[in-house]
Amino acid sequence: MSLEAPEPATQADVGVTDDGLDYDALEALLGDAVVDRETHLNAEAFVVRPDRVVDALGVLKNKAGFDHLSCVTAQEYEDRYESIYHLKKFDDPTQEVSVVVPTSVHDPTSQSAESVFRTADWHEREAYDLVGIEYEDHPDLRRILLPETWQGHPLRLDADQEQPQVVPLREHANPLQEDHPGGSDTMFLNIGPHHPATHGVLHLKTTLNGEQVADVESDIGYLHRCEEQMCQQGTYRHQIMPYPDRWDYISAGMLNEWAYARAAEDLADLEVPEYAQVIRTMSAELCRIASHLLALGTFALDIYGDFTAIFMYSIRDREVVQDILEDLTGQRLMFNYFRLGGVAWDLPEPREQFFEKTRDFLDELPSRLEEYHNLVTGNEVLQLRCVDTGVIEPEVAKNYGCTGPVARGSGIDYDLRRDDPYGYYEELDWDVITEDGCDNFSRLLVRLREVEESGKIIDQCLNLLEEWPEDERTIQSNVPRTIKPDPDTEIYRAVEGAKGELGIYIRSDGTDKPGRFKIRSPCFSNLQSLPEMAEGEYIPDLIAALGSLDIVLGEVDR
Repeated sequence: MSLEAPEPATQADVGVTDDGLDYDALEALLGDAVVDRETHLNAEAFVVRPDRVVDALGVLKNKAGFDHLSCVTAQEYEDRYESIYHLKKFDDPTQEVSVVVPTSVHDPTSQSAESVFRTADWHEREAYDLVGIEYEDHPDLRRILLPETWQGHPLRLDADQEQPQVVPLREHANPLQEDHPGGSDTMFLNIGPHHPATHGVLHLKTTLNGEQVADVESDIGYLHRCEEQMCQQGTYRHQIMPYPDRWDYISAGMLNEWAYARAAEDLADLEVPEYAQVIRTMSAELCRIASHLLALGTFALDIYGDFTAIFMYSIRDREVVQDILEDLTGQRLMFNYFRLGGVAWDLPEPREQFFEKTRDFLDELPSRLEEYHNLVTGNEVLQLRCVDTGVIEPEVAKNYGCTGPVARGSGIDYDLRRDDPYGYYEELDWDVITEDGCDNFSRLLVRLREVEESGKIIDQCLNLLEEWPEDERTIQSNVPRTIKPDPDTEIYRAVEGAKGELGIYIRSDGTDKPGRFKIRSPCFSNLQSLPEMAEGEYIPDLIAALGSLDIVLGEVDR
């Protein structure tokens, strides 16, 4: 027996065993903050008193290593309101835990988690806006998706959908108060909402100190359609799947569909045939390439302010991908190709023609990427505009819940395709791309290099599909005509979308429609970090930082 003192357990070791998480140890760590415990399909959940939220989340983050607040879900029951904080680890997202905070129907108030996780700021504002839960000590608790004049909360059980919303005329207050930072040189500048550089209907309320950005506030919600409520009114099997294409509508439809499919299939315990998994993986990576190419082209527009060759070339190559996806699905943007348990149909006939067309694109991809690197990464003007601008350090990015190329551009080695495997990714040879620059340039490089990795994945999928025995090409498993999960079954599942972690929370109520459907948008959390990137920069650098986030407002607002 060694006489040496044992090394103290690290954060990641607390509550971790060879078989996974020891939830009993985590409960003991939380102590009397826990009043009950629930079992969700993805993780155990600790029920915490509304006045102990900061204590519980602080312990789980600082002592147990749960440094990723992935999502915040708010919902109303007949006898209570609930906030659910979905926690993961950036080092291992398969280690999950939820913190459930019930509050009274008559006084839906609980502590804000913003002091522990900065990303809780926007998530709790959304919960207040749509459900009506109040969060004590929140730094800025006001509506975020709906106008301040909105009457009621649309996701409450008693919400009157027929109530007219009258917006009264009112004076426009001067946003520059005497105590505003910056003194006499301060100027207020509106950017958007109707501006090509805002990537949709986004309004940036920008405060300048001289020529530098002193503060910027993202005013979102112009494209809010209450997609979550629409999904709650649709049946699991037939009526929800068309909606995900409309969240991130920039060529990423399959990735969106997979987020819903993964959650619903685990909820209903549905298997997906291996052949269909290969098709899903191939089509998802085609969508990733199309999305990244458009991100490259629009970023070049933001930097150069002109329809340059970069934009035209990226749109040209994206069109080739769109043609392939159209051959596969019949649509160019709103694919509606995934089905619970598989995909809608097999590859188009003649198969050889589809394989040839896709391989022709892959064969040209290396030379196209080399051309992009010559035009973009080797461009002195772009380097001057992007290197060391829009910087966000890794710990700050984690605190804001940044994922996808935004996180990987800050050196955070986090990709759900590898770290929480689904589909056929685990069987394929590919690499997770990271860059350590933490700036606008690094995020651009990550996307360019990820296009190359997606090409490798697609090539391997094509090889598999070509050799697959004809009598084993099963595209869907046997799915019940009507899906009715057991009541109060809860799950949170996520996939690696083009912009980052796209997650879905579903709570069943025993019917063929979800009792609660929550969308975790990567763009929503990524956009929240914009002030960290822009403070102290010039206006052109602010535009570059916004472009480097690659947001789409259909997914931010939902």
